[in-house]
Amino acid sequence: MRRNPGRRAAERGMTLIEIMVVVVILGLIAAAVTVNVMGALAESKMKQAKTDLHTIENCLDLYKLEKGRYPTTEEGLPALVAAGKCKNVKDPWGNDYVYLYPGQLHPDSFDIKSYGGDGKPGGDGENADIVNQ
Repeated sequence: MRRNPGRRAAERGMTLIEIMVVVVILGLIAAAVTVNVMGALAESKMKQAKTDLHTIENCLDLYKLEKGRYPTTEEGLPALVAAGKCKNVKDPWGNDYVYLYPGQLHPDSFDIKSYGGDGKPGGDGENADIVNQ
């Protein structure tokens, strides 16, 4: 009995070129997903820093109610932790928030800021400074 030549080709399986095409397609999909996830991660860190600033402002107000004053620049935000008013004084990138009293932007009050992802003043995008309103 003779075998069908078309059936013989189907029995050989996938060629190396077909496997390479599949691998390239999977790589492109993985790259696209990675880019989108990294962008969302940076944006979520920036939103978290803004939320943290509001929380720290509330902690400072509670501190002032109890002590009659805001912490000095030298005492800084660790004074809030020591007084049990606040737990987190690090930004989402792991750097300390910068605290000034009296503030440069708010001379009657305080400034709190994060220098963003690079931990340095200035920058844009994920590296932009985030300052309390």
